[in-house]
Amino acid sequence: MKDKIIIVEGPQGVGKTTFTNLLREKMKATDLYRLSGIKDKTETGHAKIKLKYEKLLEYIENCEDINMIFDRTFFTNEVYSRLGYQNYDFSITYNELLKKLDTLKNIEKYDIYLVILFLDDETLYEKRIKRDKHDYQKFDVQSSILQQREYLKLAQEVEQQTKNIKVIRFENDTIEQQEKNIQKYFSDIQ
Repeated sequence: MKDKIIIVEGPQGVGKTTFTNLLREKMKATDLYRLSGIKDKTETGHAKIKLKYEKLLEYIENCEDINMIFDRTFFTNEVYSRLGYQNYDFSITYNELLKKLDTLKNIEKYDIYLVILFLDDETLYEKRIKRDKHDYQKFDVQSSILQQREYLKLAQEVEQQTKNIKVIRFENDTIEQQEKNIQKYFSDIQ
């Protein structure tokens, strides 16, 4: 059986933490990684985050016999860059990282999934993002909606640009939908 690399992405308040926790509980021999960006939004920060993700992809290539779930990766940096949350253009780095992920050495031993969570009912963001967070993590409802739309565009682009990354869009309005989606797409790895 192939090792699974599952990258879960989506806007603030969409339910990534809940979803990744539930998915992790259902999968054997699985590591869960919660990644965050860095506070430095300058070109210096760009160099740091680029190195971080290059090293992460090297690490993934060298792991064996383990499933990995990632709560955010470099896809987040690309969406944030597109929306102007950073003071640099991440697109060249993003395309390099995407190509590297799509062509990992021994690619035949991996099933790679990019799971984009979204809310069909965008008004749910109002309730979901009202949580205590650090200042650098606070977003408003409109920001989450804009992020969602950008993530969905990115999903379509990844489908068109890659051959080894399976893109799945998960409507994530309720816990029941989460469980249904996990059963539908990942029942073979539980």
